[in-house]
Parts: sequence; C-alpha cells; structure tokens
Amino acid sequence: MSATPDLPDAAPIPSQVLLLCWRDTGHPQGGGSELYLQRVGQRLAERGATVTLLTAAYPGAPAVEIRDGVRIVRAGGRLSVYPRALATIVAGRFGRGPLADFSPELVVDTQNGVPFFATVASAAPTLVLVHHCHREQWPVAGPLLSRIGWFIESRLSPLVHRRSQYVTVSAPSAAELVELGVDAERVTVVRAGIDPLPVTPRPPSDDAVHLVTLSRLVPHKQIDHALEVIAQLRRSHPQIVLDIIGGGWWDDRLRTRATELDVADRVTFHGHVTDERKHELLSGAHLHLMPSQKEGWGIAVIEAAQHAVPTIGYRHAAGLRESIAHDETGFLVDSVDELVSATRKLVDDPASARRLGDAAYQRAQDYSWESTTDGIIAAAGRATSRRLR
Repeated sequence: MSATPDLPDAAPIPSQVLLLCWRDTGHPQGGGSELYLQRVGQRLAERGATVTLLTAAYPGAPAVEIRDGVRIVRAGGRLSVYPRALATIVAGRFGRGPLADFSPELVVDTQNGVPFFATVASAAPTLVLVHHCHREQWPVAGPLLSRIGWFIESRLSPLVHRRSQYVTVSAPSAAELVELGVDAERVTVVRAGIDPLPVTPRPPSDDAVHLVTLSRLVPHKQIDHALEVIAQLRRSHPQIVLDIIGGGWWDDRLRTRATELDVADRVTFHGHVTDERKHELLSGAHLHLMPSQKEGWGIAVIEAAQHAVPTIGYRHAAGLRESIAHDETGFLVDSVDELVSATRKLVDDPASARRLGDAAYQRAQDYSWESTTDGIIAAAGRATSRRLR
C-alpha cells in the first residue's frame, strides 16, 4: 500500500475532473468525507483544473452552483442520486445534459458504502475514494437493505473495480480494503488536510470544564456514550458540561437520552454552527470525545488539536488509531467504562491534558489540503497508467 510520502516530483494535473459523492458539504447530513472531496476539488480548481461535482439534491439547494471554483450539479435523493449521476455521465458522452461539454480526464468515485460505479459509464480513469468500510454500519439500514449494501460493498464493488486505483485516508482503512480482496498495490493512502483557523478563538468565560463532541448526530457516531460519561462524572465533578456540535436525524433520540440520564442541564446541543462558532467552542474545550463506532480518519480530531485539545476515542474505530497517537496526543480506549475512566483521569490531571494537547497541536501542523491534493494527483497518475496497460 502506497502513501502520500512517495509522491512523484511532477505529477500532471488533470485538466477536467469529475467528482461523485452522495452529498456535498452543504447537505444537512454532510460530514468529513464530503469536506475531503470538496477541499480537493477546490485545490484542483485553483491549480487550473475544471472541476464538476455530481451529488444529491436537498431542500433549499440550487440545482447548479459554483462554490470555491467547483461546479456542483445536484439531482436525485439518498438512493436515486446514484442512477441519476450515471445517467448524467452517459448523457454527457452523447453531448447532452450538464456534462455535454465536459470530457473528464479523471473521475473520483466516492464510495460511502456504495460506489457510483462510474467506471462502467466513463472512459476516464477512475479513483475509488473509500474513507472506511461500512460493515458495522449497515445494520441500521434494516435487514434487507443492509445485506444488499454489504454485498455491493464487499463483493460487487471489488469485482467491478478490480483494475481501478483506490484511495483511502488511513492505513487501517487500507487494510480493510485488502481484506475485501483489493490488491494492496492498488491502494494509496492520502490523509485528510485541515482548514486554517477562521478567527482568533474566544474561550468561554465560565469556570465549567467543557467536554466537546464534533460529529453528525447519527447512530454509529455513538454520541450517547459521551452522555454516559457526563452521567457518571456529574456528581464527583459538578463543574463538568458537554457541548455537542453538529446535527442529524438522531438529535431527538439523543435529547431524550440526556433527559433519561438526568444530564439535560449539563448538555448543550448546538446543532449546525458556523466555522467560527465551531472553533470558538473547540477552543474552550478541555477534552474532545469521539466515541464513534467507525472512522476513516477523523478530521474532527485534528480540528480539536488545532486548539491543543486532546481527543479520547475508541481503538476499534479503525482510522482513529492513526489520527490519535495513544498517550501522546490523546487516548485510545476499548469501552464506555474506559472512556469514562480516561476522561476522569484527564479532568483530574490538567497537566497531563496539557501535555497531550500540546503534542496534538504540534502534530496538527503537519496536515494541509495542499498535501492531500498532491496525493490525489499522484494517485490519478497511477490510475492513468493502470488504464493504459
């Protein structure tokens, strides 16, 4: 498996790039994988490429818009976006539709559980972008759809893309792909970058100990585990509070759970916030909790690290084993009980928390979207070479 340090010195930039993703960053359920793709698209556009993103529609979003130099074309919903995108690609080859005058030299097909299978419709080299495998997440889709989804992800996609170049964001995610039958030499690790701080942070003026989560509110993010932490520590640590940043369809269930645990007065649901407000909240946090069941990398870990805030996350969550250096920039734990214990330890020992936070801050300086884009361009060169064989 190759990674970003082995980039060639002068990888050519594709002149036209087509990006495929089921959501964009403006979507109410958009997250880290959407941010990754659009930041790469933005940097490619800045370097002279013409970039188009095909993605799903959602209420209030225009069908077509230009954002950060990327043309975004929206059509279809959560499931219908896939056939709609393929139809758009095929129509474009016949001079029709939004891609009528667009002949991509590279397609980036984002596989969020299910890929678009763009390689069957486009003549361009395809990069299959996979943040992590979804074995643990499929059950939430129901018994039938989960079986179909896992079959597509684990069997059909590796077969259809048996000659395609893959990109993923961490070594654990790369290992998952190899377990599904993808040749190791066709997997390139290109880690996520980080946005610069938008404002000078203004920490809160209260004396509370702020824990924070930064996540979409969906079941596999397991924000209820952070609520358990507050419930177990509230009596011994009356100053402790939890800031939950982000929204999602699990919001009501989490609010109900906070009430059940009698911690509603200690928890603030901030919902979707601006980047400025997000960083204000992160800057005032003592600890960042990331109890997610699965992460490809965990951009939120590095965003917290920009403020010298260490993260506690689960060891089994794949990519967190890379974005968190255990006992160096944060802690990796194996259960809710260990999550509680690790939180208690760092709340009671501010010096240790500062040590981890300072190391996390230093490590965060190593990441940039420029480097990520270099990695994607290098992987595109490999995809082109593979296509020509």
